[in-house]
Amino acid sequence: MPVTVNGQDFFTATEVAEDVGVVRQTLWRWRQDRKVPPGHRYRDRQILYSEDELIEIREFAHKLEPLGSDKHPDQKTLFETK
Repeated sequence: MPVTVNGQDFFTATEVAEDVGVVRQTLWRWRQDRKVPPGHRYRDRQILYSEDELIEIREFAHKLEPLGSDKHPDQKTLFETK
C-alpha cells in the first residue's frame, strides 16, 4: 500500500522489490551501482520511490540485452567468423 507524502504516493523498497520480482538486496545493489533511481529517504530511515521511479525500475528489471554485450572487443562469439 503506497505511502502518501504531501499528496503524492510513494512505494516502499519492499513493495518495489516485490513488484519487479527481486529481493530487497538486489534493489539495494542496483541503487548502489546507480542502475536505478536512488529513491527518497523518509523519516530518516525508509526509502520510498515515486510512481515514475517505480516505472523506471520495472523497465530496468525487465530489459533484455544481447548476450555478450559486455565482452571485450577482442573476444569473438561462437557466431562470429573471420
